[in-house]
Amino acid sequence: MTRTRILITGASAGLGAQMARVFAADGRDLALCARRLDALEALRAELLSAHPGITVAVRALDVDDHDAVPRVFDELRAELGGLDRVIVNAGIGKGARIGTGRARANLATATTNFVSALAQAEAATRIFREQNSGHLVLVSSMSAVRGLPGPKAAYSASKAGLAALGEALAVDFAGTPLAVTTLLPGFIATDMSAAAGDAKLVVPLEKGVASMVAAIEKERARACVPGWPWRLFDVVLPRLPRAAIARLG
Repeated sequence: MTRTRILITGASAGLGAQMARVFAADGRDLALCARRLDALEALRAELLSAHPGITVAVRALDVDDHDAVPRVFDELRAELGGLDRVIVNAGIGKGARIGTGRARANLATATTNFVSALAQAEAATRIFREQNSGHLVLVSSMSAVRGLPGPKAAYSASKAGLAALGEALAVDFAGTPLAVTTLLPGFIATDMSAAAGDAKLVVPLEKGVASMVAAIEKERARACVPGWPWRLFDVVLPRLPRAAIARLG
């Protein structure tokens, strides 16, 4: 099934903006949300210049404003005449060692990456249930596979929660016209991931997002992207001894 009307949150930069470029090149209509409306408007101008036959709707949205999420999703649904796919991409990577006096950063990460993602999933699946069709995509992380120590603890926990939500929804949606995909990206070059891990494992933004879009289009329930080496890490990380995991902090 070709999903022609696609909503992406966190679309002003990084993974979200690049996904918008890839889908626009394939002729899809887009609904783009982020906090920075000026960046969204610049992206819309870029996309329409390159692909004048598509529709690009934009809205400012702070996903931590949970009351605003369903309202904005409904506005974009009306503007595009429906939503076939919603990609829950907005996220942050703040973090500090637990108990060191920087709880605010950890709580912000947990809120945006899990609670606000849940608010987006609620809004999207309500629309899909009304339409009796739709594809929900949750952008988790390879850090969801194993709890990571130090300043990455809250981030990995938030992404693990999101992955568990995706698994639960995949069970709920089985045998229905609704689909869910949970993506677990490895290191893809963005501003947020610049210092996240070994530079040898970081892939360029275009290559990483191409693998994400390919997995989204297949609508598999769970996908590690890019496939190499992250499918191997998916198997190995849960089995590593804690002494080895400690070096990832």
